[in-house]
Amino acid sequence: MKPAVLLLAAAMAGCASTAPLVSEAPRLRGGELHAGIEALMAREQVVGLAVAVIEDHEITHVAAYGFRNRENALPLQTDTIMYGASLTKAAFSYMVMQLVDEGRLDLDRSIADYLPRPLPDYEDYADLAGDERWRMLTPRILLTHRSGFANMRWLEEDRRLRFHFTPGERYAYSNEGFWVLQTVLEQGLRLDVGAEMQRRVFDRFGMTRTSMQWRDDFAGNLADGYAFDGAFEPHDRRDNVAAAGSMDTTIADQARMWRGMFAGEGLSAEVRTEWVRAQFPIRTAQKFPTIQFFATNDPRGAAIELSASLVGETWEGPNGGRYFSKGGHNDWTGNLAICEETRRRCLVMLGNSVRAEIIFPEIAGLVLGDTGFPFWWIYPELQRRN
Repeated sequence: MKPAVLLLAAAMAGCASTAPLVSEAPRLRGGELHAGIEALMAREQVVGLAVAVIEDHEITHVAAYGFRNRENALPLQTDTIMYGASLTKAAFSYMVMQLVDEGRLDLDRSIADYLPRPLPDYEDYADLAGDERWRMLTPRILLTHRSGFANMRWLEEDRRLRFHFTPGERYAYSNEGFWVLQTVLEQGLRLDVGAEMQRRVFDRFGMTRTSMQWRDDFAGNLADGYAFDGAFEPHDRRDNVAAAGSMDTTIADQARMWRGMFAGEGLSAEVRTEWVRAQFPIRTAQKFPTIQFFATNDPRGAAIELSASLVGETWEGPNGGRYFSKGGHNDWTGNLAICEETRRRCLVMLGNSVRAEIIFPEIAGLVLGDTGFPFWWIYPELQRRN
């Protein structure tokens, strides 16, 4: 083992921090979970990782390991602000489902029926002028990543927004679709999305250190990011509300959020079921890059009934149980939530080091056993490199 790894392992042994709202040991694996996570982090040089376990609608484990800032040896804690990345989408979709429950939004109604003027008339969507396919977009299509847009327009060679397929026909993960739905809520329903997220999700679940926008009180206990090669990246202070991924949060708050969402608090039983059920089959060879792979096919997806859901992805595990999940990622962040419907369990992992994604399969195995999670689909490049 390299000296740097040994130093990290020794330092992490004194840096595990457990929130007072739960017992020290999770019900599933006891104290072995701490040792297992620390060993895996040391092996893969993961700078910081926070973990929560929910069982039968109760939070049974919340802990943080490693550093929020390695250069200054500042430990990651359960109340440290971390970047939620695309876990934001799960919270946003839960808020949207409350609007559906109240009859204010129809999942299958064209967005044209909500907007006061055509989508291309808005500056951000002028690229779609002359292409009437935007009228085929519905909240369900947008939430299940079937808009036909690239993940982000600036990934296009000309940095312009366009349809790559007819909306609804295929799956291709897209932040752009979530931004369109945010525009529908803001312009069509006249809602302040940041305020609605705060009231309907964060306040509802007691998430006192979570926000869709930067708050100055976050600065005192903040996690910086670390790239795959260990390069440092300061925490990005996001001033604009973005449904696709502006949430700052903590692992303690994420435990509360996933417990509450899993239990369906604030939703009718019917709408909560709709939120997690399979909506559209996913058969692509891998998730990213989205446009390059949207027309590919991998039989492993059919074997586990991998599908898009309104919260993220869903599939059938090896025990016949149904699972759903949502991830979050950028070059310095690796997040993942996995929930099992049958035994009512969730695992939530937040990494301020993208190398955390390498050990997600093993941590999932420690906590949940064999879930059949499609790691091959979401993290193919990391699996090839490691």
